[in-house]
Amino acid sequence: MTQAVILVGGQGTRLRPLTCNLPKPMVPVLTLPFLEHVIRNLKEHKITDIILAQHYLAESIHTYFGDGSKFGVKLTYVMEESPRGTAGAIKNVEQYLKGTFFVLNGDIFANRNFTDMLKTHRKNKAKATIALTPVEDPTIYGVVETAADNRVKRFLEKPKKEEVTTNYINAGTYILSRDILAKIQAGAKVSIERETFPQLLAEGAPVYGYPSTDYWMDTGTTEKYMQLHRDLLAGKCEGYRFADDLMAGVKIKIHNSVVGTGKVIVGNNCFIAAGVVLNGPVVIGNNCAISTDTVISDTVIWDNTEVGSSANLRSCVIANDCLIPDNMSLNGVIMGDHIKPKPGGKIAAGARLFPAGCEETTP
Repeated sequence: MTQAVILVGGQGTRLRPLTCNLPKPMVPVLTLPFLEHVIRNLKEHKITDIILAQHYLAESIHTYFGDGSKFGVKLTYVMEESPRGTAGAIKNVEQYLKGTFFVLNGDIFANRNFTDMLKTHRKNKAKATIALTPVEDPTIYGVVETAADNRVKRFLEKPKKEEVTTNYINAGTYILSRDILAKIQAGAKVSIERETFPQLLAEGAPVYGYPSTDYWMDTGTTEKYMQLHRDLLAGKCEGYRFADDLMAGVKIKIHNSVVGTGKVIVGNNCFIAAGVVLNGPVVIGNNCAISTDTVISDTVIWDNTEVGSSANLRSCVIANDCLIPDNMSLNGVIMGDHIKPKPGGKIAAGARLFPAGCEETTP
């Protein structure tokens, strides 16, 4: 049985203030934790033995997923005492690995065909296979040059425009032979992208690319996180195409005067009052209340949040347990959890609001 290692130990610094008190894998996507989407995709391809390489705020992941049985998988949790890089994190779970295995970066949302990727890996008799995805501007990434048979020729980190020979980059999903782990120093901080893969190439090992034009998004920034929701609700990812404009959970009350356009998702146990306008893409999490005559456009709201009457939210992300006062207008605001702005106060467009204590402890 093929296993998978998901690297979920990162601190999600670029996503702050959303990740001040929540690990990146638990950030909600369409009301469900990001990691749940990844696990569901693996399970669809019969990959059910999953190891989570953890470090930052790990307890909330274990609390939600448990042993994985209610999601149809087996989860093993392995903690890093200190960050060791991507290869170091993989080395740290070595004792649980039995053979060839997948590795997934924990902030990549992709519609990956793991079955075909594994078939190709075995056909090539590869030591490592690297998923590749095309991007518009490869100069801000590390590009992967391949031969006609997709065998990797070289890696080029952040090339100049005149150096670009391909627009395919490392997509953050790998298949590795277990014996590669012997090349990674135990307890050391090692990057698989910058150290291990180039070492394999220098040794002449069979390293292959697996190019795909399937949906791919690095959700490591708040801008990309917002774009992910726009893309999913626009039907740009296979498996996330919605026929209805309004998708609502259970135990909800939506007044019959509520209007809007585009795709809207409302979680469980929510109340949306009279006169509310929802201009999708909009996602409202569980246990939320939206008061009268409020307008919400192109916005993601997490759980347990209340929005007052006659408020206006545009292109915002509002985290858990927030309270937006009456008549408040927010444009492009990223609000961390447990924030309650003062009534009548003004918040600048594009502001990032941090929960108490987070700014001082931001790495």
